[in-house]
Amino acid sequence: MPASVARAIVQPPKPVANSQLELTLQWLQRPGNAVLTLADAAYPPLLLEIADPPLLLYVRGRAELLSRPGVAIIGSRNASAQGMQNAAAFAQALSMAGLTIISGLALGIDTHAHEGGLRGAGATVAVIGTGADLVYPRRNLDLAQRIAEQGCIVSEYALGLPAMPANFPRRNRLISGLARGVLVIEAAAQSGSLITARLAGEQGRDVYALPGSIHATLAKGCHALIKQGAKLVESADDVLQELQWLGGVPQVPPAVEDEAPLLAALGHDPLDADTLAARSGLAMGVLMGELLALELAGRVERLPGGLFQRCK
Repeated sequence: MPASVARAIVQPPKPVANSQLELTLQWLQRPGNAVLTLADAAYPPLLLEIADPPLLLYVRGRAELLSRPGVAIIGSRNASAQGMQNAAAFAQALSMAGLTIISGLALGIDTHAHEGGLRGAGATVAVIGTGADLVYPRRNLDLAQRIAEQGCIVSEYALGLPAMPANFPRRNRLISGLARGVLVIEAAAQSGSLITARLAGEQGRDVYALPGSIHATLAKGCHALIKQGAKLVESADDVLQELQWLGGVPQVPPAVEDEAPLLAALGHDPLDADTLAARSGLAMGVLMGELLALELAGRVERLPGGLFQRCK
């Protein structure tokens, strides 16, 4: 018998390093990390209503956001520029009204929904399909860090579990389960967002859909949802009215002060968004979000032809 084999037989096995328990205990030592069980008072009450609530939730950030009223905003990963602008604008307006924005940290609509949510008081929750110690996709690493600091990241999957295709349809039930309503911004006819919308209906949640051109592939899923009974919405106000939301009044951001840079750039004559973006130096997604906030605050009005004008 070789000496190496003999030593292996007589020596006790080494303890497995970084076992799941050890990994979790180490992770819990970091500020902002927590594990919630079904028995915890902080466990989100809306998840207790769904058919199969997770036994454990791994949380990074503000766990209290999981129990606050929220709206899920979802849609295509390959969204159009307008769709991403709409996601950011709706999310910012709803977050400013005090609603938490819930989405899945995917590229496209999810990314811009989280960005908009972070710009309001309601903040944002990212429900992910990997372990809470991982970020997928890696392109959203910076966004995930900001969500962990200002909002909340949550997963039902064990730490270290990588992205696997089967994880994401299952995590969708948590996106809808945490929300009072689900807004679909853009979705193709076979989009995964339709799975979330179906789950929302089964969970008794409201489903809203933003319509688009009859010629647009990414509008077909939304149109199908509307045909099936989803509520057609054209503005954040529509969502607030459908929810009968009385929990907060839209907050006026710094941009709506009398001497705000955006209002100064707008002046007193009608302007289109491209000209206003050039004048203000704002990225189009940010610009549209601020314009919507100003519109909700009664400081700017939207005119025919895609023009904006300061209210008298």
